[in-house]
Amino acid sequence: MTRRCRALCLSAPASNQGKTLVAAALARHWRNQGLRVRVFKAGPDFLDPMILERASGATVYNLDGWMGGMGHCRALLYEAAAEADVILLEGVMGLFDGPCSSADLAAAFGLPVAAVIDAAGMGQSFGAVALGLARYRPELTFRGALANGVASPRHEAMVKEGMPDGIAYLGGFPRQPRWQLPSRHLGLVQAAELAGLDELLDEAAEAVGKTGLAEAALPVDFSSGGSAQPPALLRGVRIAVARDAAFAFLYPANLDCLRALGAEPAFFSPLNDSSLPDADAVYLPGGYPELHLQTLAGNSAMKAALREHAAAGKPVYAECGGLLYLLESLADGEGREAAMAGVFPGRAAVGRRLAALGYQSLRLAEGELRGHTFHYSTLATPLAPAAHGEPLRGAGPGEAFYRCGAVRASYLHLYFPCRPEAAAALFLPA
Repeated sequence: MTRRCRALCLSAPASNQGKTLVAAALARHWRNQGLRVRVFKAGPDFLDPMILERASGATVYNLDGWMGGMGHCRALLYEAAAEADVILLEGVMGLFDGPCSSADLAAAFGLPVAAVIDAAGMGQSFGAVALGLARYRPELTFRGALANGVASPRHEAMVKEGMPDGIAYLGGFPRQPRWQLPSRHLGLVQAAELAGLDELLDEAAEAVGKTGLAEAALPVDFSSGGSAQPPALLRGVRIAVARDAAFAFLYPANLDCLRALGAEPAFFSPLNDSSLPDADAVYLPGGYPELHLQTLAGNSAMKAALREHAAAGKPVYAECGGLLYLLESLADGEGREAAMAGVFPGRAAVGRRLAALGYQSLRLAEGELRGHTFHYSTLATPLAPAAHGEPLRGAGPGEAFYRCGAVRASYLHLYFPCRPEAAAALFLPA
């Protein structure tokens, strides 16, 4: 059983080529034309999808063949094709990078590929880069290259002059400083924090509409993933899920998985609320607690509610920023320290150097879960880890996984659809 929908994979030769802005501009261009747009982000990113969601007006899911498996990715695309006029996949890093690269996804699902290449400091060599991307894996349907950061008509003429026969030049996207999306230590600034973002996206959409990028999408047949419904292991379980500016790193597919398991999510804000929702378990996802130290520290009622919940033996699952919030204290990158919830013994401090990055698997008694870690903080705790993650690449143990009563916590951002039964156990009493 198949569904046909126009689609495009937008990639690049490397990170920092500007593909997120171009992808967001393209999604907004199509949306402004009255099309129903569904955007996906390759890889484990949380921040790019926030920009893409604002641009497209629809929830952005991650396509990650290593964390979720290709069958899961196929099911997500098939569901999107039922409601979309066009599907856009923004790639991760360079076109051929990673354990399940953008090229791997494009090849597996028959997606045509277009490349965004930063043309700054480059003229005719642009064509050589485009040629390499087009020819490295000939089985891909390579639709052409867009020159990003074109400074002038003369600059664009030099770029076009170097384009080889048979490789389409999709046009130039102008160098415009006011369109630059600001970043911080974990990636782009969250969309909700960017004033004037919609105006920026509309301007960029008008510019991308003058290129040939929108026409690079082609009809694609998406087949059913055939994914089975998980058992209702969480039927009747109400899970309080933290969601605000400090705790926003949450895969939409994780929420879908919890609902499929029978759980009922109830959202709350550790920044603004004084109590937890009536709930059987708490889910504290990652985010930026270090940017909101004083507000989190000052919300004594919420911290007390979390301690009371944990003391009653009710499950708490926390990952990365959620783990930091459970500690006794947290210091930001400037050395300012504040008291956190005190559910978990230990302290953490955000540093200026990357502490961990990469895919890891976590083997628990209930099964293996896969996820990703990316943080600048370091943790000191007297607790002995109950398990360690296993890095996909690299030697030595990965991230520690802690159990303290019914509290489970780790730096890992786990992807629940890879093993729903194991994910369910995180929210059930020990």
